[in-house]
Amino acid sequence: MKKIAIYPGSFDPMTIGHLDILKRSLEVFDEVIVLIANNSKKKSRFSINERLEMIKEIIQDYSNVSVDITDGLTVDYAKKVGAKHLIRGLRAVTDFEYEFQLAAANEFCNPDIDMIFFMGHNDKSFINSSTVMELFENGMDVSSLVPAPVLKHLNKLK
Repeated sequence: MKKIAIYPGSFDPMTIGHLDILKRSLEVFDEVIVLIANNSKKKSRFSINERLEMIKEIIQDYSNVSVDITDGLTVDYAKKVGAKHLIRGLRAVTDFEYEFQLAAANEFCNPDIDMIFFMGHNDKSFINSSTVMELFENGMDVSSLVPAPVLKHLNKLK
């Protein structure tokens, strides 16, 4: 039986930290679906379609990775596609607290879904989408923090 996992997030934008977690998850799972959460309550820098376009370009060389969008609960999407695992990355203790609450909520919604956590590598532990955007907006070179397709879209913002 194929082991399918969902890697959910806003990916606004996807960073090398996200990509690192994705690559490592491919060592465990047969197929990974990067699931972009379309959260209307969250102010995004990039539209849902821009994020979809960037991620499609980033994953084009991975035959066992796809990308999709959801407006609903990730656990509902996982059930629809037959996935039993949700992938999450942890960088620091503050991530753990949030992820612990999220795992409990997901278990409440669907006890058959398991959260799988990958610890971020130390050299990537400070990287998150908000930090990347703040550094970029203040003139810093973020080319080592994001995949090339993201950098291309960032440069369009100048």
